[in-house]
Amino acid sequence: MAASTLVAVGGKGSNPKTALYVGGLEETVNDATLHAAFLPFGEIKEVNIPLDHATGTHRGFGFVEYEEKEDAAAAIDNMHNAELFGRVLKVNYAQPMKIKGGDKGWSHLPVWADTDRYIEEMDAENELSAYDKEQQKLKAKEAAGKEGAEEPAAPAAAAAASEAS
Repeated sequence: MAASTLVAVGGKGSNPKTALYVGGLEETVNDATLHAAFLPFGEIKEVNIPLDHATGTHRGFGFVEYEEKEDAAAAIDNMHNAELFGRVLKVNYAQPMKIKGGDKGWSHLPVWADTDRYIEEMDAENELSAYDKEQQKLKAKEAAGKEGAEEPAAPAAAAAASEAS
């Protein structure tokens, strides 16, 4: 008998141990096909195959959420590395959605929540820009000073060379 799959991290859905990621889907697989393939392992709460907005087709993966965590574990045990429409599936627990802004993401924060950090970054960027401009002006003055110092020395060297001949 195969050992049951252990869960170490949370996942997508209302109960993280019931939501599965299914990767390696063939392009003709749809929600109904995926539902039918995973139905033998238990009561399915939801099936979702995200679509690519540009092409209107799915991106080769989907999510299946079970009512019971034991059913999800059985589906992983039986369907991981199984074949569906000639493609080998990768099935494991779904990871939580990670959008910028930490575990909850920006979608859970008000629009103004990141304003302070943005203002600090802009101030630092402006200070850096001002510092760079100041450094460029100093380098330009130094370069002009060196050119001015070399010019008088050049006629003196030319005069010394003409006296020697």
